[in-house]
Amino acid sequence: MKYLVERIVRLRNPDFLFDANINSTALVSFIWGQVISLIRAFKLLLFFKKPKMAMLGKRVTFFNLSKIRFGRFMKLGDQVFLSALGSEGITLGDNVGLGAYSRVIVSTSLNQIGTHIRIGNNVGIGEYAYLGGAGGLEIGDDCIVGQYFSCHPENHNYENNEIPIRLQGVNRKGIKVGKNCWIGSKVTILDGVSIGDGSIIAAGSVVTKSFPENSIIGGVPAKLLKKREPSA
Repeated sequence: MKYLVERIVRLRNPDFLFDANINSTALVSFIWGQVISLIRAFKLLLFFKKPKMAMLGKRVTFFNLSKIRFGRFMKLGDQVFLSALGSEGITLGDNVGLGAYSRVIVSTSLNQIGTHIRIGNNVGIGEYAYLGGAGGLEIGDDCIVGQYFSCHPENHNYENNEIPIRLQGVNRKGIKVGKNCWIGSKVTILDGVSIGDGSIIAAGSVVTKSFPENSIIGGVPAKLLKKREPSA
């Protein structure tokens, strides 16, 4: 049975192998959980969306589902919320996973809706993420991201001391994360930041400026720690 399940999982993750120490009880529990998640995904048919082998956790919800596009093998944990209130909505590539309690929200404003959130292929994001997309958010292929990740592609204007900040509007530049990045837990990325391909961001960092490819960065605010050197 283990071999058969392994072959099925490899449709989503070609390099997957069960650990040799996995016992039968854990294996059965895993299989049951995956089957239930697949069954939940059939509710997408009610909204004229093909499930595409998606797996949905408990109480996953969508807003403006017509503006949400996703590839094969999407996996959403318990109580994930996707809101595509934006001019372009949300696009998820193949093999995208979002951990439980994550919120992917293009915009919360009805009078100045945002643009888009685009997540590439083979991207895994941990639990409790908050991904905003008001000014545009793009995450490249093959990124791995820890828990409590947050992106905020929008800033409040505050220059006029005579007007409450909440009434001064916002400005938006967008956020771009390149391909093949490793982002640790509790990382925050602010508006206007671009992260180059192959970069690593240390846990707990607050990223306020852009960095080129193969950068290893960390701190509050984040700074360049060193560069990833080519393999010998």
